[in-house]
Amino acid sequence: MILYDYYRSSAAYRVRIALELKGLSVEHRPVHLLRAGGEQSLPAYLAKNPQALVPALELDNGVMLTQSLAIIDYLESLHPSPALIPRDPVLAAKSRAVAFAIACDIHPLINLRVGNFLADELKVAPDSIESWRKHWILEGLQAVEKLVEPSPFCFSAEPTLADVCLVPQLFSARRFAAPLDHLPRLLAIEAACLELAAFQRAHPAQQADAE
Repeated sequence: MILYDYYRSSAAYRVRIALELKGLSVEHRPVHLLRAGGEQSLPAYLAKNPQALVPALELDNGVMLTQSLAIIDYLESLHPSPALIPRDPVLAAKSRAVAFAIACDIHPLINLRVGNFLADELKVAPDSIESWRKHWILEGLQAVEKLVEPSPFCFSAEPTLADVCLVPQLFSARRFAAPLDHLPRLLAIEAACLELAAFQRAHPAQQADAE
């Protein structure tokens, strides 16, 4: 399998964590989101992912999968151990809810293409874009802080889909200088996750294309 990746993409970071937790090896092919106007918009990559986003996972038979949560769901189906979705249906729903709160409600509002549109098309000042990002990050994470049940991970003694999404979002929050000290539950969960080798190997700083 080939993972089209960018070291700093929180969506790609989720998939790297899932792959590492499941002990799966892939070839990493960086897609630089800033170089040459964004390599994700070049024809060769658009032929693989018309959304011009990372990550994308190319299977051994050439089939392309896109969207981080869909890719993780595919990995979970083929390699169910260790499970990222709890067997208990209530905990499964709670884990998915936190993952969706991050991947569907926080991340889309702060990602690169939204920032570019605000700057280039709407002529929003950089300081205002920074305030926009911090607002949506903090509003979302403050809600997630109340949803999780640390034990020591979001909902159990093992990482779930919620943890796989949370750690990259906290990394992204720090990139945008969002204050996190008032979120002790999330910080404790993050610390527990980062003690695991799988999370350490998936970290942006450990990627071949890290700058």
